[in-house]
Amino acid sequence: MKAIVDKQRCTVCGVCSEACPMGAISLRENGIEISDDCSLCGICVDTCEFGALSLPEVGQGPSEDPSSYRGVWVYAEWREGKVHAVSHELLSAGRILADKRGVELGAVLLGSGIDDRVAEELIAYGAEVVYVIDHPELAHFTDERYSKCIVELVGRKRPEIFLAGATSMGRSFIPRVAAGLRTGLTADCTELDIADDGHLLQTRPAFGGNVMATIICPNRRPQMATVRPKVMKPVRLQGRKGRIERVDLPAECFKARVEVLEVIAEQDRTAKLTEADVIVSGGRGLRSAENFSLIENLAQLMNGAVGASRGAVEEGWMAPSHQVGQTGRTVAPTLYVAVGISGAVQHLVGMQGSEVIVAVNKDPSAPIFDVATYGVVADLFEFIPEFTKRIKREREG
Repeated sequence: MKAIVDKQRCTVCGVCSEACPMGAISLRENGIEISDDCSLCGICVDTCEFGALSLPEVGQGPSEDPSSYRGVWVYAEWREGKVHAVSHELLSAGRILADKRGVELGAVLLGSGIDDRVAEELIAYGAEVVYVIDHPELAHFTDERYSKCIVELVGRKRPEIFLAGATSMGRSFIPRVAAGLRTGLTADCTELDIADDGHLLQTRPAFGGNVMATIICPNRRPQMATVRPKVMKPVRLQGRKGRIERVDLPAECFKARVEVLEVIAEQDRTAKLTEADVIVSGGRGLRSAENFSLIENLAQLMNGAVGASRGAVEEGWMAPSHQVGQTGRTVAPTLYVAVGISGAVQHLVGMQGSEVIVAVNKDPSAPIFDVATYGVVADLFEFIPEFTKRIKREREG
């Protein structure tokens, strides 16, 4: 889809071509040509004084009244016999949204052999109803089966808001759910709120993390968003009451073209940033990929995970799965050690929720010290090896 040109009005003045940030407009003898690089940003429409450009009409609204949808739902990600922590975080956030709307908060639990105690735990975090879809074919996650089940259930119950964690699983199949429901999806949100008119305000980083965009879905339901782990605070209360509904779905929902033959557990614990209690992160101050061994040794000694700044990842020193920050992972461990990281705002947003922050940097004016609980002004190549040796000596003693 791209901008539309009215050839009778176009004077081929070239103003739109110069204004197009995507370079999608080129001048021809008989008019202008718009390539598939067009992002429908609308800048060309605003700059054309002859009204020769327009955007195609999209999102004309659902065939049904949005008011017929009611309730807030959270997908409770259940893997390896336990619910992912982000589901608890989303239930606590969803509780606030549901209270503002005056509607019920539901959780959706998919898997095989699900005990009622798992659902009761979701109720403790705020759910008033837990929809359980328990089937042998859901023992292993597949995009096709999981998305079919969610689409079928949402079609029956019609919630107005559907939230999921921006985990590897959520990022994999939730877009399929949105496509199946013919609704919009905002990915990697860091903040959620409800407007007076009932629109879900979905805030996420945009343009490389340089701005925060708030997105709404005014014409389709449910309003869908995935949310980064560790950006919401889970609140568990004893004595909360709720109900559990076990749902039967048609056999068609459990058919898939892909079969899982074997599940191999991830061996690299250092990449599990969002689940780690201790994270040791390195930045450009480490100077090379080889020097990240200092960080890895310290993280291993502290039974922690290895993180990296955006700069270190862009240099190719660490894989993107280790990136902490606005365009990487948002973390909130008990202890965060920042080594050779200056403290750009994009990085601080991703880790400032940590309980204790220790910063090691030779520049005493580095912004990282503004958020650090403890600051060490020292050459990291001298401090980290000695610090590692000290920990080893104390443990041996």
